[in-house]
Amino acid sequence: MTSTDQKISPGSRFEAVFDTAYLLFDLIAGIILLQNGMTPVLKLYGFLALELGAGDAFHLVPRIRRALHGEEAHTERNLGLGLQVSSITMTIFYLILYAIWRLQYPDLHPSGILVFLLFASAAIRILLCLFPQNHWYSYAGNRKWSLYRNLPFLVTGICVIILFLISGNVYDDSLHGMPIAILISFACYFPVTLEAKKHPMIGMLMMPKTLAYVAMIVMGLNMLA
Repeated sequence: MTSTDQKISPGSRFEAVFDTAYLLFDLIAGIILLQNGMTPVLKLYGFLALELGAGDAFHLVPRIRRALHGEEAHTERNLGLGLQVSSITMTIFYLILYAIWRLQYPDLHPSGILVFLLFASAAIRILLCLFPQNHWYSYAGNRKWSLYRNLPFLVTGICVIILFLISGNVYDDSLHGMPIAILISFACYFPVTLEAKKHPMIGMLMMPKTLAYVAMIVMGLNMLA
């Protein structure tokens, strides 16, 4: 039975508004950067914002619908599929962020080992996300496989943090706060992905995680000034 006749709780209403505002922000920011950006870096940043919003929409739109209409026949499957897609697009997000780093700082030459780890960990993460053992379409999921696929994702994030620490020590530009934003996003993401099924309140950490990604896009918007 769907719960369309149920009263929507204030918490569900807030979740729906927050997620909708986030997706609209990504869309608008991406369009602004693509239309007004005069350099390849800003154009790529616009694509980054749209890729972020599009990937997250696969997971957030079903969440918004559940928050407003309750559990429906395909909610569990739609949320699982959305989580799988967003897990892959989030990995691609960091590869695009690396491409932005290379364009923004062409005179910096990172270690070949660091670049190899970045791409290898991202590839492993995407590959692991494709395995049925993740049990994407079940609320129970698979905690062990969640750890398997997120450990290489952590390596990807650490590699990008190191790159922006390197550039931050050389340049004082709009992207110098990127390491902090990435660190916050991972610090909030890992407790959620590993423990939120047992302790649902931990899921509230997704809000600061989302705001960390908003901050990453704002850094790109600041480059328009």
